[in-house]
Amino acid sequence: MLLSILLDAASFAPGLAAIAASIAVIGAALGIGKIGQSAMEAMARQPEAASKIQSGMIIAGALVEGATLFAIVVCLLAVLG
Repeated sequence: MLLSILLDAASFAPGLAAIAASIAVIGAALGIGKIGQSAMEAMARQPEAASKIQSGMIIAGALVEGATLFAIVVCLLAVLG
């Protein structure tokens, strides 16, 4: 009984991995959008600190992209592995 449930659940793995990957990408897009919004607001308030703010924004964006890439790789491994 349990084995048949697990085998049925394994057939849903590609679809669930695709949904998980899309959620990761949507989350990254929202996160990078928020980073950009906050950076622009900060640069508008203090134009003299724009270079430091921009550097921090790029680093934070890269970290978000790295986490997203990791999530997508995990989803691919769930399907292929």
